[in-house]
Amino acid sequence: MRTTYGAARRRSKNRLFKRAKGFRGGRGSLLRTVKETVIRADAYATRDRRRRKRDFRRLWITRVSAAVRMRGLRYNEFIFGLNKANITLDRKTLAEMAVNDTAAFDAVCELVKKAIS
Repeated sequence: MRTTYGAARRRSKNRLFKRAKGFRGGRGSLLRTVKETVIRADAYATRDRRRRKRDFRRLWITRVSAAVRMRGLRYNEFIFGLNKANITLDRKTLAEMAVNDTAAFDAVCELVKKAIS
């Protein structure tokens, strides 16, 4: 009698097909293609978890830079002034302040200007 692996094989396939749920065409319904696609999806997920961190940092820097320019400074001067004034706010917090709490951001900018001059 030939071996078909039975329940273990079915469980293994089901696990794969669940992970491929929502994939289009054969990528979600054909076993070999599903295996390849799931492996590739994992590779992209791993890469993009790291990528997301870079993308957000770039976004925060862009936002802070725009807000600082409106207040008559350049981004690199601003960061230099933050360090000189011993202000330990990260870029995420600064970007959030620049968008939602302009009064506090103005206060930080004034402290930075004092520290630079």
